[in-house]
Amino acid sequence: MAKLNMFKTKLFILPIFIIILILGCQGLELNSVIAKAKSCLGQDEKFSLVFLKTNNQGEKDQNGINHVIIFNPKSEELDFKVNVGLNHKLYTKDIKGRFRQEYVPKQFHEMITEENAKLNGKTPLVAINADYIDTENKPQGLNISRGVEYSGAFKNKRSSFGISGGEAKQRQATLQVGKRKNNILNYNLVGGNGRFYQNGKFKDICPALGESACNQITNRSMVAITTKGYVILLVNDARANSNIKLSQLNQELLPNMFDNVLEGIARNNCLGNILEGMLFDGGMSPGLYYNNKIYVENPGPIGSIFLIYKKGI
Repeated sequence: MAKLNMFKTKLFILPIFIIILILGCQGLELNSVIAKAKSCLGQDEKFSLVFLKTNNQGEKDQNGINHVIIFNPKSEELDFKVNVGLNHKLYTKDIKGRFRQEYVPKQFHEMITEENAKLNGKTPLVAINADYIDTENKPQGLNISRGVEYSGAFKNKRSSFGISGGEAKQRQATLQVGKRKNNILNYNLVGGNGRFYQNGKFKDICPALGESACNQITNRSMVAITTKGYVILLVNDARANSNIKLSQLNQELLPNMFDNVLEGIARNNCLGNILEGMLFDGGMSPGLYYNNKIYVENPGPIGSIFLIYKKGI
């Protein structure tokens, strides 16, 4: 009888052990899913900004020639500003009370290291070239730096990218032609051209760019906004091909490939889908700076640069 009771006890304990084992495995799987979610930028509530390199499918690649910044405009850790080439301080006025706009040609490294590049005494964490420059060294498109306008002849004809003013949690990124109806959206804007995403629809803009800009002058600088409100800044450094073994996934970007790399970046980092996308000035202008290092610079003068600051540093 004692042996029978012991046998029954074992039969009772065994299913419990199996259930615990199953639940334990499910717990491990759940923990793995949670860990994966936390490691995906778009699912991390505290995410503010990251720098990475990718191949042309948007996959992380230390040898990639796509230099990428992803950031959350609503992050309380970040702030923003626009700089243009001037021979005086930003926001200074003449004797009539008008903002001075005495433009001079400046290269990327000059515009990110001068006094005008600072915000409340802090140097930028990130800088990317933006607008074209005309023959009088003036930006061509719509450029506004913390509410003060430094724009050119095409400000109402070309698209511009911007980050709104106001409290951090209410900030948003926009990309459209001309000024926004809500004035708070016109706080920091930089001009550009060559819009290849609009309302989530991709367009190959090679015919609009022309043969030279499409297939020959392939240094690219661009911005995209996702459906979740994140921003992707990307500079493809075609010159890097001289130092990197060429492959289909790691080469200069042609316009019909813009969607592959940007959608790959968005998908791999849980950022939502690409909603808007636009080129900044290419050719001799692209430049990208991050954390005290210039990753890409070309020798051409810059119309404007978009700057990001990390609070507390």
